[in-house]
Amino acid sequence: MTRGLSWRSFDFLLLGAIVLASSFGTVMIRSAVAGNEVLQPLIMRQVYFAILGVVLIFLVGSVDYRYWLALYRPIYLGIMVFLVTLTGFGQSAFGAQRWFQVGVLFLQPTEFAKIVAIIILARYFESAQDQPRDLRWVLGAILWASGIIVLILLQPNLSNVMVLAVILAVMLWINGIQVKHVAFATVAGAAAAISLVALSVLGIRIPFLQAYQQERIVNFVVPDPNDTYGNRYNVQQALIAVGSGGVFGQGYGHGSQTQLRFLKVRHTDFIFAASSEEFGMVGGVLIILTLGIIVWRCIRAAQKARDVSGSMLAIGMATLIFFQAAVNMGMNLNLLPVSGLPLPFVSYGGSGLTALMLGIGLVESVVMRHKQMEF
Repeated sequence: MTRGLSWRSFDFLLLGAIVLASSFGTVMIRSAVAGNEVLQPLIMRQVYFAILGVVLIFLVGSVDYRYWLALYRPIYLGIMVFLVTLTGFGQSAFGAQRWFQVGVLFLQPTEFAKIVAIIILARYFESAQDQPRDLRWVLGAILWASGIIVLILLQPNLSNVMVLAVILAVMLWINGIQVKHVAFATVAGAAAAISLVALSVLGIRIPFLQAYQQERIVNFVVPDPNDTYGNRYNVQQALIAVGSGGVFGQGYGHGSQTQLRFLKVRHTDFIFAASSEEFGMVGGVLIILTLGIIVWRCIRAAQKARDVSGSMLAIGMATLIFFQAAVNMGMNLNLLPVSGLPLPFVSYGGSGLTALMLGIGLVESVVMRHKQMEF
């Protein structure tokens, strides 16, 4: 027997981890933008978005997630319209169309598109659960995801395309994709990755990629040791920040690379490096553990879900948070090429934080409508 709406089943441990991560992120944003009058308003904006996000978790959680799945067509159409409009009329950053400006706020439809993709795929795997796991079944999932993926690629925004591809791959795996299809995808993916690296190193332009994106690949694969102030500057400063933090850090508001502004985009892409500098290894481990708890509780919700769609919603969010966090921290530690993926719940970004909170609200909706959780 499954339960109806029961606030006793609400996952307060998940909520607590979300609040902790968001609070820590706001504290670090305050330190990262200290002394910069232009960026100072970002602190309160992040606070407002965090409060709004918590409210959204309760509101979305109170609605049966199957209602959102039933509205998949207008939701899908709506985000497609936003993405098409963004490609032609959005504001640019690093050569890509990324946001709309509404007053003092910047709306990034791509962040919400990732949540919509999870909803669409969850609905697809629910409706196709009795179909044979043949090529048609695989292509059906790819077709639903490809509409959003192609429009994001046209911005171009390769990092978020990779996020959606990973979410799709994980859902296909969990739903029983055949080994031969996995083998084919692995070979094709490896060939594409090798070609991407080879063409970038040779200086050959690749369609749908900006020059700076190929430069990031080249700088990671064959870094120029003499390029001290060029393309590798941010990564070098991030490594210095992480290393200088030691075990306990230099102290809040006293990180040399952060406070002297050697570390750029320290409130977004490189907030993990700034945190590690000021709070040391202890701060870095705290971030990892907190995000780990969030991912664990999402996976737990997927295990206890009463249907395939609920399970896929939770798995999709777990994959999104885990992959973005791993890529962001890997970038800060020079283990992966630089990308524009933020650290979930910690990096500054109103659209990103709001979208994640909406996704967590869906997970809570799944939690509240399955049997009592076991702790």
